[in-house]
Amino acid sequence: MNSLVAAAIQMVSGPEVAHNLATAARLVKEAAMAGAQLIVLPEYFAIMGKNDSDKVAVKETFGHGPIQDFLAALAKEHAVWLVGGTVPLVCPDETRVNNSCLAYSPAGECVARYDKMHLFGFDNGVECFSEANTILAGLQPVAFDTPFGRVGLSVCYDLRFPEFFRAMLPVDFIILPAAFTQTTGEAHWEVLLRARAIENQCYVIASGQGGEHITGRHTFGHSMLIDPWGKVLACQASGEGVVMAELKASQMDRVRRILPALTHRLL
Repeated sequence: MNSLVAAAIQMVSGPEVAHNLATAARLVKEAAMAGAQLIVLPEYFAIMGKNDSDKVAVKETFGHGPIQDFLAALAKEHAVWLVGGTVPLVCPDETRVNNSCLAYSPAGECVARYDKMHLFGFDNGVECFSEANTILAGLQPVAFDTPFGRVGLSVCYDLRFPEFFRAMLPVDFIILPAAFTQTTGEAHWEVLLRARAIENQCYVIASGQGGEHITGRHTFGHSMLIDPWGKVLACQASGEGVVMAELKASQMDRVRRILPALTHRLL
């Protein structure tokens, strides 16, 4: 494929799954109607509860469940490739979940599952997060093939680990659903995203939670699409919405041709 129209959906999800799914359906439809062929939802799109354990209460067995069935039907209805942010899936520890990024084809088939590997831990004396309390880490990176190129899946905190992305190469697109905090997002979000695009010479599609949630939590937003030269093609600063861009294969080929850094790697 010579080019791809991709969309990152930004949401401000709350504790009610049904309300969040209705919002996601509306925004995916908006993106599809505008011509998007690949659409990415943010991390925790279906639930951002008051407590981290709230997602454990709505966990699903991989294959079927209200959230997974919703994603499959939505992809098929609009005939798009849909990456469903993250879905809480049953794991061997009944007190935790896998925070899983699921990708669906236009036929509504789940073609890839990636379980978030790097679990966010942060404590600055005011804010404290420990995802390991409610999430069981995944074991390996995941990439899959599409008609428009090879796609690598990642989630939020994975962004800070460049070796993780090297392990999935070669890829043409990196997808990163996220729920970055306001504090860490202001400091690091854009620079890390642009670095991952530049060093891997691929497009990055980052879909975030963005705004003040009903629970009082603040997320940074700034969902964006970035080209292989590190240029931000489109960005939504805050609030729910759709951000889109045309991702051209010719631009990626040009970057890799004029600066063949990936062929110069020693490790």
